[in-house]
Amino acid sequence: MNNGNTKAVPEAKAALSQMKYEIANELGLSDYQGMDKGNLTARQNGYVGGYMTKRLVEMAEQQLSGK
Repeated sequence: MNNGNTKAVPEAKAALSQMKYEIANELGLSDYQGMDKGNLTARQNGYVGGYMTKRLVEMAEQQLSGK
């Protein structure tokens, strides 16, 4: 059972990290990788995770529809 602390596909870790930094950059958080996330607001951190989820869902929908 996955408790949320382990990756279902460990090989995807690097790609997910890259996606996180790209999305943060798009949201105006240019040095997100080196940034102390504790100094960001919950809203700023939430935007990054929310947009990641949105993009991953879009990718899955495209794959499922065969596009």
